[in-house]
Amino acid sequence: MITAQEALARLKEGNARFVKNVNSDFATIIHNKRPELVEIQAPMAIVLGCSDARVPAELVFDQGLGDLFVIRVAGNVVAPSGIGSVEFAALSFGTPLVVVLGHSSCGAISATVDVLTGNSKIPSQNLHSIVKRIRPAVETLLCTELRHDHKALIEQSVRANVRSSVEHLSSGSPTLEKLISEGKLMVVGAEYSLETGEVDFFYEDYWERTRNLEAE
Repeated sequence: MITAQEALARLKEGNARFVKNVNSDFATIIHNKRPELVEIQAPMAIVLGCSDARVPAELVFDQGLGDLFVIRVAGNVVAPSGIGSVEFAALSFGTPLVVVLGHSSCGAISATVDVLTGNSKIPSQNLHSIVKRIRPAVETLLCTELRHDHKALIEQSVRANVRSSVEHLSSGSPTLEKLISEGKLMVVGAEYSLETGEVDFFYEDYWERTRNLEAE
């Protein structure tokens, strides 16, 4: 298994190919690789992303069959089932990297902002569970001058929500905390731009800061 930094580098290289429209031709590779994946898989990265149809992780990162363990939920929120899925991949396959992937113009973020500003109501209890998880990240920003700039508020809320999910994964599971403290798992945040196709990785230092706090 490759290291977290190597996996991160591959994702960045894959996204660069995607942006330049020079994606790999995986048709032949998939045809040859599929039989060996029947018995075992070894994804190099776990991606917790939004369910938005415009953000398929395998295409965005130009990766093929068996390369990514993808978990998708509206608003890329962290729920118990999501944590369990990350734990499963990290423990079962030794996958060293987790990427929380948000994206611009996220509908779940916009819906949460509209609810908190009184511009709409939550139509169902199930949708409320998603808004409830995004809400803390947005509420903090509503206490700043961003409340007067809707576009900027949405943009910053996307990143704040990604940070919240990174922190939740990094400190909300004893299993993941242990893997992080041992240097076996790295959790980073990223934002995909619908406009440009680029993925901006950020919050990479959270992993190091978490490990340093564990060591103190």
